[in-house]
Amino acid sequence: MPVAVLVAGATVTVTLGGCSHQSSGTAGAQAASTPSAAPSVPVTPSASTGSGSARSLATAAYLGMWRDMTRAAATSDWELPALAHHATGEALSTISRGLYADHLNGLVTKGKPKESPMVTSVDPVGVPTTVMIADCGDSSHWLKYRKSTGKLADNDPGGRQAITAEVKRGSDGTWRVTRFAVEGVGTC
Repeated sequence: MPVAVLVAGATVTVTLGGCSHQSSGTAGAQAASTPSAAPSVPVTPSASTGSGSARSLATAAYLGMWRDMTRAAATSDWELPALAHHATGEALSTISRGLYADHLNGLVTKGKPKESPMVTSVDPVGVPTTVMIADCGDSSHWLKYRKSTGKLADNDPGGRQAITAEVKRGSDGTWRVTRFAVEGVGTC
């Protein structure tokens, strides 16, 4: 079930948990089984100063979101508490809805995505509270399977996909992904 995600003023359709790729920009943010990442790292005021620390913590939150999603998608567990460790708001809602759709459709996702995140901006520059990340994720080894038969459900072998994410520091100092968009295969 495609879900619209608003990132930087553009609406992108994202399908979570599988490789349901279409040339119209439908993305396949798939998931599989890897150990859950540790909860988000709270940032003390002294540790949050400077963009280097913010870049590092935001990137860790982004990668943590994918690890949590990968773990949850192995069973299509849309209620896995770990999903909230590194995602919140629109990002968490999008992930949960996609996993719920997979659950209803009898799908699970196996394998692991490959991420290559790069920080593209921090705001404000001195003591950042928002970090934008660009990624060229690879879903080639992260595909949907039918839970009942174990057979591959994807017709597309996956591939490299442009991903944009917004990561924000919350009032408690924890960095979490608030929004993300995954473009179609071949966009990077």
